[in-house]
Amino acid sequence: MVNTFRQHSASSYIPPLESGDRLTRPEFERRYNAMPNLKKAELIEGVVYVASPLRFEPHAEPHANLMGWLWSYKVATPGVRLGDNPTVRLDLDNEPQPDAILLIDAACGGKSQLGSDGYVEGAPELVAEVAASSATKDLYDKKRAYRRNGILEYIVWQVFEQTISWFSLQDGEYVTLTPNASGIIESQIFPGLWLDVSALVSDNMQQVLAVLQTGLNSAEHQAFVRQLNNS
Repeated sequence: MVNTFRQHSASSYIPPLESGDRLTRPEFERRYNAMPNLKKAELIEGVVYVASPLRFEPHAEPHANLMGWLWSYKVATPGVRLGDNPTVRLDLDNEPQPDAILLIDAACGGKSQLGSDGYVEGAPELVAEVAASSATKDLYDKKRAYRRNGILEYIVWQVFEQTISWFSLQDGEYVTLTPNASGIIESQIFPGLWLDVSALVSDNMQQVLAVLQTGLNSAEHQAFVRQLNNS
């Protein structure tokens, strides 16, 4: 009886997630689900990354500002959905938990969908990350996984460097979008999603939202909304 109990205990033991573990996606999910108090862990190119607790600066406040910008666009664009820190099943080696995703609803022709358990499956159209200590991962391994899985736009806000890199997938490669003469980057996938880069990095959210509103008032955004509604 003792040996049977020990064997049963060993077989039911689920190891905790540890940064650096190399796991398959099913095993990653099994361990993650067994740790309900863990707020964020990612599988990137088969390697586990467990996030440290987040400080107000340099992550939480920039994250909130980024979400405010994207939320304002989502509200004005029926058929577009916004997620905050969702788990995304990309492929067998990658299950990231991005800071934000902006996607076109599957009913309107979007590339991703929600699985029966509520996780995002497939590549959302746009992913955004706030990068402080995670900058290397976000700009290399994660960027490569996003490119390979067909995420069309990828934004990385490097907080310490006070820079924003906005990548657009073109012919299978990420090309960096550059601000126009007014310092504004315009999304190639979401018409009207305009960003005043210097305003965002300097915490001038009134200017960020004013520029976004100009984009929302554009003919391109209005045509995009009609296209989504007719899908």
